Amino acid sequence: MIRKRFIWKLRDRQITLGDRTLLVGILNLTPDSFSDGGKYQDPDRAYARALELEEQGADILDIGAESTSPGSLRISETEELKRLAPVLKRLRGKLAVPVSVDTYKSAVAAKALELGAEIINDPSALTFDPHIAKVVLKYDAGFILNHMRGTPETWAKLPPLKDPIATVVNDLAACVHRAMRAGVSRSRIAVDPGLGFGKRKEENTELLGRLPQLAQLDLPILAGPSRKQFLRQNTDQETAFAGAAAVTAAILGGAHLVRVHDVKEMAAAARIADAILAAQQ
Repeated sequence: MIRKRFIWKLRDRQITLGDRTLLVGILNLTPDSFSDGGKYQDPDRAYARALELEEQGADILDIGAESTSPGSLRISETEELKRLAPVLKRLRGKLAVPVSVDTYKSAVAAKALELGAEIINDPSALTFDPHIAKVVLKYDAGFILNHMRGTPETWAKLPPLKDPIATVVNDLAACVHRAMRAGVSRSRIAVDPGLGFGKRKEENTELLGRLPQLAQLDLPILAGPSRKQFLRQNTDQETAFAGAAAVTAAILGGAHLVRVHDVKEMAAAARIADAILAAQQ
């Protein structure tokens, strides 16, 4: 697998992708996320955790204030900003790495970018609120398009996919086209196959195994297997090892960025995976 090199343009900088895997550290400000819900609702604890993630080696900090775990319910724009804004205000000017905000709401995205975020990570890839593309355009932000089937409330009822990777590639190609038609530069877009977002266990495994096919979109690839339910094992330690295996598979499949909770541990996995990838080229 040859991982193509990209220059990814963000709001205040540009990042080289492909020389090594970049780690996107996850900070959830939600009470109901499946793995760490409620731990960082307090803005002071969230601030401290953000600094810790950067110290551990995160190249980007991805902050989410609304859960998209299976079965979770949608929250209002007001509630999402109530959780998000105090943390962004505390972090402004305090981090050397760029901040990404995980949201599908255009108004939330606009406020986040006003408060210093440089990337919008849309978990719905423009299917919930297409106006978010105009916000990204206005602020010259980076844009991550994450593939999602249905909504978290309906995932358990979705039928199986006949060809998961073909579906994801085709859907993401359409979303990229929609973003570019709204004026977003291709150089600002990265794509995510959306592991766990409306896919069954075997479908997620297949997406990881066939991830190199996503390279046909000719865009940077982000993969987020961290702590997803399809990796769940009998103990937390076993689940962590399963996560490291999935992160390694994603990198060997061509992912430029991996979105992880355990930055320090996954940095070690990424270093080895990068060395193996380099030996193949």
